[in-house]
Amino acid sequence: MECVFGLVGNGFAIVAADTSAVHSILLHKNKEDKIMTLDSHKLVAASGEPGDRTAAAANFTRGELATALRKNPYSVNILMAGYDKEAGASLYYIDYIATLHKVDKGAFGYGSYFSLSTMDRYYRSDMSVEEAIELVDKCILEIRSRLVIAPPNFVIKIVDKDGAREYGWRISTADA
Repeated sequence: MECVFGLVGNGFAIVAADTSAVHSILLHKNKEDKIMTLDSHKLVAASGEPGDRTAAAANFTRGELATALRKNPYSVNILMAGYDKEAGASLYYIDYIATLHKVDKGAFGYGSYFSLSTMDRYYRSDMSVEEAIELVDKCILEIRSRLVIAPPNFVIKIVDKDGAREYGWRISTADA
């Protein structure tokens, strides 16, 4: 039931992920940050099995997944967001079979059915940070209202010329 999505705006990239740590039908905790900071200007949001310059980092990751696929496959999906001085903000979609695409918007997990359709309708490449956060909130609302077993909490992170940082959390349930 994982949900990971992101988009590129005017000079920034935003990534959001649910914060549920789930195994089978059990919720172990609901404040698990699935977005890792690789360095000052790169974020990686992953769904799937836990554990495991922007274009160079994305291609390296794709190569590692391709090698693992042939040896001991495991399932992991990644959205990698970064900011380079020359190229600006970018978002890479890397799936469990090591397919790599540079995208303007992307999503993984059951929530992707709702977040992608919402982004298809409202996304613009020239969005400001405020407009992009409104779109992220629309995606979260759509996931919460339409997904039968929706993750209650989400974390949102941004990367731009000033670096990678946490933007905020959308919490509807605290840890018990």
